[in-house]
Amino acid sequence: MNTKNEVMGDIKYSAASEPDDNHSRWRTVVSMVLALWFGIVLLLGIQGAFVGSAGSPPLRIFAGLAIPLALFSLLYWSSRTFRAFILNADLRLVTAIQAWRWAGFGFLELYAHGILPGLFAFPAGLGDMTVGVCAPWILIGLVRDPSFATSRRFVLWNIMGIVDLVVTVSMATITSGFIPGLAGSVTTRPMAQLPLVFIPAYLVPIFIMLHFTALAQVRRLGRFGLAGKQLR
Repeated sequence: MNTKNEVMGDIKYSAASEPDDNHSRWRTVVSMVLALWFGIVLLLGIQGAFVGSAGSPPLRIFAGLAIPLALFSLLYWSSRTFRAFILNADLRLVTAIQAWRWAGFGFLELYAHGILPGLFAFPAGLGDMTVGVCAPWILIGLVRDPSFATSRRFVLWNIMGIVDLVVTVSMATITSGFIPGLAGSVTTRPMAQLPLVFIPAYLVPIFIMLHFTALAQVRRLGRFGLAGKQLR
């Protein structure tokens, strides 16, 4: 059996190994959690809960980013059925959602209007745009050949996406105003207010979770010696 058929067979076997009702249940739960999470961020944003005191590190925004990721990680490693749900997620959908990151162009527009500092806007905007523009090509690769999921290009694209988000969060923190003179009068404080607060407190964690989902599936395939044959 060739490598392509091995990968496709393994994917089909894994998808069939978990009862359909578990998958449907988790899909419903995840949809409800995403809606609830959105509402919580909206409510907290209206109350200004993410806005910290001037000159202090953006710990509230960091909490809004870190808590969902911590809960996701805890659930992934503690729940077998949730882990199965993640490992059987449709990689085509997971990849397609990342295409929304082309909207990183908005950071450059906000910089042009003097709302965000260039030290943050350029790496965040260009990085997101790169990941988002590449997403359709990655999606085409998955549609044409499911074994593309174990290719070096797919892995590197997901790693690049995570690195971009880490750089974005780091630069947003550095230019938030708690380091005197670094960002000047223009800081990333607007990112703690609506509607921009949805980016660090909602979208960024989701994008990281999606990248993790993709890489977790690659790792799962690698346990059977399949990824090593394709990563070239």
